[in-house]
Amino acid sequence: MEAILARDEVIRRSVSLPGEIAVKVDKIAGERRVSVNRTLVDLLRDAIEAYEQRRLAFLELADRFQKATDPAESERLREELARMTFGS
Repeated sequence: MEAILARDEVIRRSVSLPGEIAVKVDKIAGERRVSVNRTLVDLLRDAIEAYEQRRLAFLELADRFQKATDPAESERLREELARMTFGS
């Protein structure tokens, strides 16, 4: 059984960043006058929140599509789902 971690417990991770990303992270850290570690944590937190918001929006749209009874609305929702899934 896996132990449950406390919310504030710090777990050390080692990651390799592509050079272009590392340069951008260093620049952001310098502009904000914080450590690269703090910058990475903040960026990851923001990215996870954005991911969860997009996922929730997709699930809500899929639910609306499934419940739609009007053919025109159904088609519009299907196209919107396709854009969210495949882009463009």
